[in-house]
Amino acid sequence: MESILFKEFKLKNGTKIKNRFFKGAMSEALANKYHQPTEAIYHLYEKWALGGTGIVVTGNVMVDKRALGESRNVVVEDESMLPFLEKWAERGTINDTHLWMQLNHPGKQAPKGIVKETVAPSAIPLHESISKFFPHPRELTSSEVSDLIRRFGNSAKIAKKAGFTGVQIHGAHGYLISQFLSPRHNQRKDEWGGDIDGRMKFLIEVYREIRNQTGSFPISVKMNSADFMKAGFTEEEAMYVAGQLEKEGVDLLEISGGSYENPQMTGRNVKASTKQREAYFLEFAERLRQTVHIPLSVTGGFRSKNGMENAIHANATDFIGIARPLAVYPDLPNLIAQNSIQEVVLSEKKVGVNIIDNKMPFEVLWYSQQMERLGKGKKVKPNHPVWISLLQAVLKNGKEAIQLQRAK
Repeated sequence: MESILFKEFKLKNGTKIKNRFFKGAMSEALANKYHQPTEAIYHLYEKWALGGTGIVVTGNVMVDKRALGESRNVVVEDESMLPFLEKWAERGTINDTHLWMQLNHPGKQAPKGIVKETVAPSAIPLHESISKFFPHPRELTSSEVSDLIRRFGNSAKIAKKAGFTGVQIHGAHGYLISQFLSPRHNQRKDEWGGDIDGRMKFLIEVYREIRNQTGSFPISVKMNSADFMKAGFTEEEAMYVAGQLEKEGVDLLEISGGSYENPQMTGRNVKASTKQREAYFLEFAERLRQTVHIPLSVTGGFRSKNGMENAIHANATDFIGIARPLAVYPDLPNLIAQNSIQEVVLSEKKVGVNIIDNKMPFEVLWYSQQMERLGKGKKVKPNHPVWISLLQAVLKNGKEAIQLQRAK
């Protein structure tokens, strides 16, 4: 009998997804100095497409070249990027694979040395434990907010024209949209702040602008179940926002959680019961299912075929969100289909130095190096020593190598 993992799923707009594997976004940082996709990106996404994943979401693509999360982000502002994006879409959609472009703006989560200034809903710095790594943000003006909404829509229109089969709005992990949603970071007194209806207005307007510019194109939103910060975005607010997104017609909601300030999406400090069920945000997804019926992908923690199947059979999620395992096993869905693998075991990537392991999650860099190897046509090194990996990064990029890395 065929596993539920390989059962086709049809979105409400009629889009058919061949299976339930959903590659969550991971930052590739493989663009060139002009923020254009490169052959390494094309090859990496071709590997994932051939590997059997149903929906592949790109690493964050920025909508404004003045606002980068990393120095080698892809930026889509105008159609001059079309020839490069068309190659990316062509390579990433082979094998009946859906390739969705994740659109993002980092807000104040842009490290020093990457941008001249950072902007945010309010001029409030990040938590003192990490604030020294980031410029003090400037509060966005109302006209700037409106401009950013148009930028998201324009980038989505270009993605569609290039051949991508959908887009994802990054509204999680402490980036700009997440900052607007959070009462901790959004203390505006105008229409873009206040209660949850005001704080979610930016996300809603971004979605509407993308819908207006792309029509029935699949649009996903990645959203936190919570920020896990005092006075931050709560689970109750997340459930309310999800309900509003369903009314708006969002095609799929990806559930995650945390930010640079408290990176729960990396699996830190999860309960034993959560580890047993594998996915970090499955309990929230089950509560959400009671009131919201939008298709869901839960990302973070899935490691075994059994755990994945149980989550779908329990109706906790429709798609299995996977990120880091696909950086080591890019053909994981095929391996599961062939019964060549039942469970992925990934050891923690720590160097044993607190400031690197806790303040600057180095393991993100380790996985980025594996993706770079895949992009160059090389085999991954699952047992590559962490200290050697760190040394290689420092020799290649200097002190920038150990700056705070993007989580997802």
